[in-house]
Amino acid sequence: MATLVRWEPFRELAALQNDMGRLMSTFLGQGQVDGENGERSWMPAVDVWETDNELVYAFDIPGISEDEISVEYDEGALTVSGKRERTEQSEDDRFYRYERRFGGFSRTVGLPQGVEEDAIRADYRNGVLEIHVPKPEAPKPRRIQIGSVEQATIEGSSKRV
Repeated sequence: MATLVRWEPFRELAALQNDMGRLMSTFLGQGQVDGENGERSWMPAVDVWETDNELVYAFDIPGISEDEISVEYDEGALTVSGKRERTEQSEDDRFYRYERRFGGFSRTVGLPQGVEEDAIRADYRNGVLEIHVPKPEAPKPRRIQIGSVEQATIEGSSKRV
């Protein structure tokens, strides 16, 4: 008996776009950081989710020590940057494939308006940098008075004409 699997075309398109981007950057040599060392820039994957009170950004950056990671907040943008060094290989080793990215990276994400800079916190465990951003308070409606503050008295007569 055959099993039916639901086809999700948007997931297929996203995977194809990712693969084509990697292929083109490999052939065109994009992302070059330092021509002497052959290092390339790369961009870590990030997951974003929200809880009742905060937004959480999780960056995959294994193999980098905590003191080599920079997290900066500037005018509503959060930038995570750092550098992963290529491990030294001996002359006797025969490498057939290099898939792990190395070199410098920088990734910037926009944050909602009203985020308090002092409330942002970051935790780094097991190669995952989690940045917790408390949600800003939603603006509350404000009643606006029409006219001047002083009430004008209107005088008139009750006679009918």
